[in-house]
Amino acid sequence: MWKDSKYLIAYLAPLAGYLGLYLGGWWSLGSIYVGFVAIPILETFLPGTPDNLTPAEESSKLTNRFFDLLLYLNIPILWGLVAYYFHLLGTRPLETYEIVCMTLNVGLVVGTIGINVGHELGHRTTQYEQFMSKFLLLSALYMHFFIEHNRGHHKNVATDEDPASARRGEAIYLFWFRSVIGGYLDAWQLESSRLSKMGKAVFSWDNEMIRFQLFQLGYLLSIGLLLGWNMVGYAVAIAVVGFLMLESVNYIEHYGLRRKKLPSGRYEPVQPQHSWNSDHELGRIFLYELTRHSDHHFKATRKYQVLRHFEESPQLPMGYPVAILMSFIPPLWFAVMNKRVEVSI
Repeated sequence: MWKDSKYLIAYLAPLAGYLGLYLGGWWSLGSIYVGFVAIPILETFLPGTPDNLTPAEESSKLTNRFFDLLLYLNIPILWGLVAYYFHLLGTRPLETYEIVCMTLNVGLVVGTIGINVGHELGHRTTQYEQFMSKFLLLSALYMHFFIEHNRGHHKNVATDEDPASARRGEAIYLFWFRSVIGGYLDAWQLESSRLSKMGKAVFSWDNEMIRFQLFQLGYLLSIGLLLGWNMVGYAVAIAVVGFLMLESVNYIEHYGLRRKKLPSGRYEPVQPQHSWNSDHELGRIFLYELTRHSDHHFKATRKYQVLRHFEESPQLPMGYPVAILMSFIPPLWFAVMNKRVEVSI
């Protein structure tokens, strides 16, 4: 149980988010200090851990509800933080820089909890966990991710047909536009195709994309009616920060890696070498093992606590937080990563 409790570290980011909002000033960045200052510094000195669980350990962890409860508790934590953010905006006199810092702070938590935990729960098969996934994604106005990621990205990953797989030499800022727009349009196409095959009307309540747009619009209208219309802009702002954080993770996860096209016209099956991984312990915990991404694509239903390291998976030379920061400087990112892409493909 002591080894399992390490995942409580994942709560440090939202805790720092709350403290940042409470303390104000330059402390308003809160979770940013944890995610992009503390973790990168610590990972410089702490080695990665490529060890995998034994079959007995894996079996034990799969039946341990502790790991599921850790995910579920993120729902009140996230929505409590969002509510506190709106409360302070409406009641505390704030400097412009404080508002910007608080927005980045809460936006990062929206990305790491709202989308990342929503992503983990979205791969579960129970209806209540899938509902939790969508409720978390609502905070990022990114509910279409539930459709596009599960039915689009996992099918087309590491090909040019997948908007969320970055191309070699593609700057992250161009990738953001391509992935955000392409993923949204793909979700509409996927849902339309599903309904057409079932003989159901595309423009109907059966279309989950239509329901998602109405839920998100209802969320924003509720904020405007209850808290003031000026708050709608802030809701959109934390959502944008959140989904750009997701897309930054997407960028580094598959940058430059491509599956070969077979003579049949199909792509080769997804293999461990089609995702960049990082075994840095803190980053793994912070993102609920998302950094062991190859195993996630190898078997999407495998729960986060039992994801495995593969020797054949290409390894990032740094943890995810540092990789994201480096990607914001395209020439530096290309200098470090392009030569590694050539070795990996």
